[in-house]
Amino acid sequence: MLKISTLLFFLLSLNFIFCQTQGIAYTAVGKGVATTFVTDYHCLGINTSALGWGTGYEKYKITTGAFEMSGGLYSDAFNSAKLKNLAKSIYDQIKQDSSTKFDLEAQRDAAAEYAEKGIAINGQCNWGGFSYQGKRFGGIAFNVTENYNWYSKLNTDLTDIIFKGKLANYFDSLTVVVSGDTSIIANSDTLSQETLNGVVLGNISVPLNLSTLSRGSALRMTWTRSYNFGYGRKIFGKESLFVLYAGIGGRFIQSMAMFDLKSDENGLSLSSSITPALKINYGDIAQTNPSSFLTYNGKVPPPVGNGFGLDFSVSAILFGKLKVAAAVNNIGYVEYKRNLYSVKDTLVGSIGLPGINLQNENLMDGVEQLLQNGSILTLVGEEKFKLKNASNFRFGASFHPYKFLSFGFDLVAPFDKETPGSIQNTIISFGGDIKPFKWLAISVGYLGGGIYKTNMPLGVNFILREGKYEFGFASGDMLTFFTSNSNSLSGAMGVARMRF
Repeated sequence: MLKISTLLFFLLSLNFIFCQTQGIAYTAVGKGVATTFVTDYHCLGINTSALGWGTGYEKYKITTGAFEMSGGLYSDAFNSAKLKNLAKSIYDQIKQDSSTKFDLEAQRDAAAEYAEKGIAINGQCNWGGFSYQGKRFGGIAFNVTENYNWYSKLNTDLTDIIFKGKLANYFDSLTVVVSGDTSIIANSDTLSQETLNGVVLGNISVPLNLSTLSRGSALRMTWTRSYNFGYGRKIFGKESLFVLYAGIGGRFIQSMAMFDLKSDENGLSLSSSITPALKINYGDIAQTNPSSFLTYNGKVPPPVGNGFGLDFSVSAILFGKLKVAAAVNNIGYVEYKRNLYSVKDTLVGSIGLPGINLQNENLMDGVEQLLQNGSILTLVGEEKFKLKNASNFRFGASFHPYKFLSFGFDLVAPFDKETPGSIQNTIISFGGDIKPFKWLAISVGYLGGGIYKTNMPLGVNFILREGKYEFGFASGDMLTFFTSNSNSLSGAMGVARMRF
């Protein structure tokens, strides 16, 4: 049975769209560009100066929305068929359908696919948003979002150990207990399933240091809840010629999980702080850790860190048709004071854990595989740690020649790609909208950069009663559905957007 919090992680992370640069604005996801297209509460964390532009509908000043979701997965290890099979296995897991199990060979194949491949996963949910936009006052907005981010790139040995545990190829011998008799045998691919079932320990005669064993690997993960706010307004200018706008925003951040493992030529480092709701068994080290926190009431997962982020933006509208904007977002940090651990570099001589299974478990279990008592990591308890936010700089421009047509581009760059939750490199995108009818907007675009190859977003948004109600859906990469070599799984939706 999946833990509720872990199930939520997967629902939001794997069933929707790769749209880390468009936030929860599903209307922007379909065109891949957001900086000069979003307004109302959708512009929080993207371009708060857009709050001064108005709603785009003269009759309405208030916009509300809830339960908008976005998220997605990208990896060079996958193609369209494998991604669809992965989605099906997650769906079967949710239904508790155990008719299709991964056997040992399938686990080995999965480990081989993940080895030395970059994997990026992100997901967001807008629990509720509100904005008011008036000509004199400007615009003010608020929303609450849940954010999940994962990035991993593991070498062959570390991937093998995470997936296969004590049966990993790294170990040259196995301790086996069958009918009460204990023996040590050579590790081999030809062992029977009965023998493998009796393995209690994997051993290696000449162990390596963990820093050597894991060199070239990185695993970064965050799970946060943000309470976002922003204000934007007109500074000066004439509507028909040039108008300058400015905006400021921020957020209070609660973090439920953070994991940052890096191993390179400079050595091995780890910072980990994870909510007790995920029930990781740290063993005896938890008793001496000054930040140990084990309290969980079985309901809302308690946070392990708190922090803030600040946003600053400026934009201009020229001749009522050309929009240009620049923004710096999420400047700040989160401070962790609960369940905080670092790592000590030690020899890896044996392990007794079973490894994870993609059908019965999930990526969070991969983190647990590294942290729990008896894993290859030797943990050290810590008191507190400050982690910089995944900040970014963005610049965008768009042209709106007619009410039914608009197009533009975005450039989004990370301040530090090593920060958990950050995009990995600069992303450049192009896209736009066409409205063949007043009640229908079709979006299309292009997105690429970093570890990501060519993505072609596509979206449909239905606009009813002259903008009073909106709902729609989008894909961050429509190529997933039409080509065999797509590397992403995507989807986004919003069903409760209203204006007053």
